[in-house]
Amino acid sequence: MPRILVVDDDEMNRDMLSRRLLRKGYEVVLAVNGAEAIERAVADRPELILMDLSMPVLDGYEATRRLKADADTAAIPIIGLSAHAMVGGGGAGPPRAGRRPPAGRSWRVLGKGGVVPGSGLTGGPSPGGGEGGARDGSGRAGGPPVPPGGGPLPPEGPGEAPGWDAVDVVFVTGDAYVDHPSFAMAILGRVLESRGFRVAILPQPDWRSADAWRALGRPRLFYAVSAGNMDSMINHYTASRKRRNDDAYSPGGRIGLRPDRPTPVYAQRCREAFPGVPVVIGGIEASLRRIAHFDYWSETVRPSMLVPSKADLLAFGKGEETIVAIAERLRAGETVRDLRDLRGVAYLLGMKEELPEPPASTPWKTLELPGFDEVAADKLAFARMTRSFHQETNPFNARRLVQAQGDRRVVLNPPCLPLDEARMDAIYDLPYARRPHPRYDEPIPAFEMIRDSIEIMRGCFGGCTFCSITMHEGRVIQSRSKRSILAEVETVASAPDFKGTISDLGGPTANMYQMRCTRPEVEAVCRRLSCIHPKICILLGTDHGPTIDLMRAARAVEGVKRVNIASGIRMDLANLDDRYVEELATHHVGGHLKVAPEHRSDAVLDLMKKPSSASFETFAEKFERASAKAGKEQYLVPYFIASHPGSGVAEMIELALFLKAHGYKPRQVQDFIPAPMDIATCMYWTGLDPQTLEPVNTVTRLNDRKVQRALMQFWRPENWFAVHKALTEAGRSDLIGGGPQCLIPQNPPREALEARRREARESTYVHAEDAGTSGRVEQGAGAPVEPNAGAKPRGGAGYRPGRASHRRRGPG
Repeated sequence: MPRILVVDDDEMNRDMLSRRLLRKGYEVVLAVNGAEAIERAVADRPELILMDLSMPVLDGYEATRRLKADADTAAIPIIGLSAHAMVGGGGAGPPRAGRRPPAGRSWRVLGKGGVVPGSGLTGGPSPGGGEGGARDGSGRAGGPPVPPGGGPLPPEGPGEAPGWDAVDVVFVTGDAYVDHPSFAMAILGRVLESRGFRVAILPQPDWRSADAWRALGRPRLFYAVSAGNMDSMINHYTASRKRRNDDAYSPGGRIGLRPDRPTPVYAQRCREAFPGVPVVIGGIEASLRRIAHFDYWSETVRPSMLVPSKADLLAFGKGEETIVAIAERLRAGETVRDLRDLRGVAYLLGMKEELPEPPASTPWKTLELPGFDEVAADKLAFARMTRSFHQETNPFNARRLVQAQGDRRVVLNPPCLPLDEARMDAIYDLPYARRPHPRYDEPIPAFEMIRDSIEIMRGCFGGCTFCSITMHEGRVIQSRSKRSILAEVETVASAPDFKGTISDLGGPTANMYQMRCTRPEVEAVCRRLSCIHPKICILLGTDHGPTIDLMRAARAVEGVKRVNIASGIRMDLANLDDRYVEELATHHVGGHLKVAPEHRSDAVLDLMKKPSSASFETFAEKFERASAKAGKEQYLVPYFIASHPGSGVAEMIELALFLKAHGYKPRQVQDFIPAPMDIATCMYWTGLDPQTLEPVNTVTRLNDRKVQRALMQFWRPENWFAVHKALTEAGRSDLIGGGPQCLIPQNPPREALEARRREARESTYVHAEDAGTSGRVEQGAGAPVEPNAGAKPRGGAGYRPGRASHRRRGPG
C-alpha cells in the first residue's frame, strides 16, 4: 500500500487530505511543520510528500531544500501545496524576489510602496491603489522612486542618509504612515532606528498580491505586522454592524484601504514574498486577540490570532522593549524559536513540542486556561477563562498562560515590566517629524485630531470592564518626566503652522499622571483588577500636584496661548483635589468639558467598574463652583453608554429621566461594542459576570439596542414610536403626556410620522457581507480566508435585493 506523508499545520487541511487518501486505499503519515516532515520522511520513507509551503517552525520551502539535499530522501517526490499562485511559475521553490532596494546617497526609500521614518521619498502603490516612482515610456514602474511634490523631510541627523542595500526590519501596517508619537508605527520605527537598525515601513499595501512586499527586498531580520492603531473590525463597522463611511487613519478618510482582520492577511503576504523570514505580529488587533476570544462581528468564538496568522511570535502590549529585544537577538544570530523566553510575547507550540522551561532568572509559574474547543462550546468555561486571564495582568506576579488551540497550544508569557521615567523619555524624545509622510495629498483625520496633542503617560488602573486600555497598555501608570513633556511642548510651539493651542495634555486618562502604588512590596503581589473600584485603594498615590505643576508649566511655554485637556478625566480621583478642579476650570476648558459618567444606574456602573452616579454629581457641583469662581460660564458634556451588559429598558428609562431633569440632550450616543477579551464582552456573550459567575441581563438583538439608543435621545421626534413602545411595555405610560416628568408627548409629532414613512419606503441595510456575519469571510481577491470558529453566526447572509421583503418595500 503506497505511503503518503501529508505536511500541513492546519488541522482542517490535514483531516481533509488524510480522509480522502485513506478512502482511496493509501497509507497516510502526518506532520505539522517542516521539521517534523523531515523526521517522518527519514523514519517512514513515504512514496510521496504533500508539503504545505507556509508553516511555522520550518516552512515547506526550507524543508523541501533539506530533503532534496539529503541522499536518503532526495528521490522522494514532493508536491507543494499553497493557497496562492507562485510568481514566475516553473516548479518548487520560493517566489521570485523583487528588485533590490535602490541605493543612492540621499535615498531613504526601499523599493516600491515602502517608506522610512523621517523620509520624504516613497515609491510604489499609493494608499489609493496607484503607483508612485519613476516610470518608463510603457507606464511600468521603473528606475528609482522620486519624491512627491512636498519634497523630502529634513534628515534625522547631520549629513546625508547613507544608501542601503537591504533593510533589517519591515513594518507592515494598516494605517497611513504618520511620523508622530501617537502612532505606533512611528514610535516602534524610531526606537529601532535609534538602536542602529535599518527600518522600512509598508503602509496600507495592496494586500491582493505580494508585489509590494517583494519590491522592498528580503528583510535581514523579520517582518513586523500590525493592523493599525485600532482593531480593524471596530474601525470598519458600527455597533449595528453597518459599514462605516470613513476611516480616520487613511488619507482623506477613505475606506477600503485595508481588509477586514488584516493581520493574518498581511502575515500571509510576508511569507509569500520571502519564505523563511520570521513574522512577528502585534498592535491592538493582535494584542487583544492573543487567546480564544468572542468576535462580535461573526457572533463566534475565534482562536488566538496566532492560529490564522501562523506568525512566529505575537508581541502584546505597547511593545518597544519587546521589538528591540527581538531585533537585537536575531541580529546576534539567535533563531526566532530562541526568543520564546521574552516577556510580552505569545507563540504557538507544535503538536509534539514540549512546553519550554521558563528562564532561570525569572522562573514563571504556569497556568493552564480552558482550551479553545471547550470555551467555544461552553459559556461557563468561557467566563472562567476570562476571569483567569484578567487576574494574570500584573506584570510583577503574572503567571505564564497556556491554552490548547485544537491539537496545538498557545503560550503567553507574562507581560512586559512597566517602563521607568528614563525609558519613557527616551522614546518620546526621538526626532519625530510630527506630520504625515509627504506622499499623501489628502489630510489624515486621526492626525488632524491629535497633531498638537502631547502624551504625558500611558496605562490605566481603572479597570473598566468595557475598556481595552488596561489589557494593552498595562495597569501600572508609566509617566514621562516634566522636562521631556515641556521639551515636546516647545517643539510643537515652535512649528510655523502652530496656532497657539495645545489640543491635549494627557493620555488614556488626563489625571493619573505619576500616580502609583505607594507600597511596591504590596503592588508586587496585588491581583486587584482596579485600584479605584469598588473604592479607591488606600495605598494608591492620588496626588494631583505633579499634574497641576505640569499644566501650569505647559501654558507658560513661549508661543503657547492655551492648553486644553481633552483626555478623559477620572472624576472620582478629581473629587479628591479641589485644586485640580479649579485649575482645570480656570485655564484648561474652552466652554465645554467632556466627561464620561457612562450611566445613571449604580447597578450598571458597578458592572462597568465605574464610580457611582453620586461621583458625577459631586464633580459637576465642584466644576460649576470653580467655573463661577473663575468668572466663566462653562458646561459639562457627559457621555453615556447604551446597551451595556446589565442595562435594560428600566435602567435606560432611569437614565432618560436623569437627562431630562438636568437638561442634558446628548447629540452622540456611545453604543456598547463588545471588543475582544474585555470583561464586558464576556458578560455580553455568556450572560455571566466572570468575576462572580452570577447571571447578567444582556441586550443582544439589534432592535433592542436601537430602543436603548432611542431612550437616551427621547427628545428627538423621530424616536417617538420606539420610546412610546418601550415605555408602554415597561408599564411606564405615566411618562407619556404633557406633565413635567413626561419624556414624550401623548401624540406623535409630525417629524416622527415623516420618519416612519421614510423608513417604510427605504430598504433596510443588513449586515455587510464582509463583516464576518456570512458563512464565508472574504478578505479580498487572492487573500487568505480566516474561517469562522465555534458556533454558527446568528447574523443574516448580507444584503439580498431579491428577497420578498425588499420587493414589498422597494420604491414605487
